[in-house]
Amino acid sequence: MHAMFRRSPVNEHLAQVPLFEGLSSRELQLVARLSTEVRVPAGRVLAQQGDTGAEFFVVIDGDVDVVRQGEVIATRGAGSHLGEIALLGARPRTATLVATTPVQTRVASQREFADLINAVPALRVRLEASMIQRLAA
Repeated sequence: MHAMFRRSPVNEHLAQVPLFEGLSSRELQLVARLSTEVRVPAGRVLAQQGDTGAEFFVVIDGDVDVVRQGEVIATRGAGSHLGEIALLGARPRTATLVATTPVQTRVASQREFADLINAVPALRVRLEASMIQRLAA
């Protein structure tokens, strides 16, 4: 049963995400279990600047604009993660996230995100480093 799961398309997609690079099959299985696949049409707002953060996103396919004060400051594509600043920093969203193409994403709720970074300490370290880098930009 475990061998079949390791070859699942979900694990293969997640293994391609830089944030999850080097994670074990068990850890990838945990990521898959603690997130839900969501498909979002182009133009949909995933998160609004200033709102309380409730989700963490990993883009599997498509593009998402990161908009701060009405200005596009970045475009994130496949393999990108979004939303960690509000969840790790316990602060309002620092930017609005808008799908510019149809987007396939994995979404973790605040509770799932907390469970994930507690179960996989390497993720917490990577996400904290990402948060520091993004806040400095």
